[in-house]
Amino acid sequence: MVSKNQLKEVRQLAQKKHRVAQGLFVAEGPKVVGDLMAVMPPRQVFALAEWQSPTPCPHLTTVSPDELQRLSFLQHPQQVVGIFPLPDPAPVTQEQIGDIVRRELVMALDGVQDPGNLGTIIRLCDWFGITWIVCSRDTADAYNPKVVQATMGSIARVKVVYTDLPALCRQLSGKCPVYGTLLDGDNLYHTPLEGHGLVVMGNEGNGLSDAVRHCVTHRLRIPSYPPDRPTAESLNVAMATGIICAEFRRRFP
Repeated sequence: MVSKNQLKEVRQLAQKKHRVAQGLFVAEGPKVVGDLMAVMPPRQVFALAEWQSPTPCPHLTTVSPDELQRLSFLQHPQQVVGIFPLPDPAPVTQEQIGDIVRRELVMALDGVQDPGNLGTIIRLCDWFGITWIVCSRDTADAYNPKVVQATMGSIARVKVVYTDLPALCRQLSGKCPVYGTLLDGDNLYHTPLEGHGLVVMGNEGNGLSDAVRHCVTHRLRIPSYPPDRPTAESLNVAMATGIICAEFRRRFP
C-alpha cells in the first residue's frame, strides 16, 4: 500500500530541486533498478508481486498495477520503481579531472539539453569503456528520470560530473588532446588520434560554445557519403558520439 505522502515524495523527484533537497533519484524497470542495486542499496523499492529482486531488498513495498502507474514516470510502467541516493556530492576538482584526462579518454558535453540524448550518450560511453563524462553546467541533469531511463542501467557504471567546462578546456589545452566535433573540422578517419584526452560534443542546435571551441586542439568532422551528395545538415549528437567513440576504440581497443 502506497501512502499519499510516499506518492507525493516520489512524484516530486521529477524536479531537480527536490532531487537535490532529498538527495534521491528515481529509476524504473527491472534492468535499470537491478543494475543500480548491484552498486548501491536503494532507499525504497515499489514493485509488483511478480518482480524478482536481484538481491535481498529490505525496503520493498509490494504495490498494485494501479499504484505503480501513479508512481511511475513512464507511460507503460515496468514492474518496479526504485528510489536511490544521489552519488556523493563531494566535488571532483578540475585538477583531478585533468589527471584522469591525461591517462584515459574522457567524454565532455557542452550544453547537451535533451534528456534522451544525455541518457543515450551515457549508455554509449558505458559500451565503449569510457567511465567519465564531464558536463558543462547547462547540460541536462543526469539524474532526471528520463535520463536515468535512457541509460538502461549504465548510470550505475559511468561517473557524470558537472564543472566549468570552458575553464577545464583552457586548463587542458596544450597539455593533452582536446577533441571537438565541428562541421569545418578534419575528417575523423584521416586525423591522427591518441588513446587519451577530452572529447567534447556540443549542443543539439548550436554545437560547441565559442568559449570551448577556442580551446579545441583537434577539430574532428564526421564525413557524409558520398562527399558531393546533398545530405542532412548534421547528425544527432548521440549518434555522432557513437561514431566518434567507435573510431577511437577501433584504433585504441
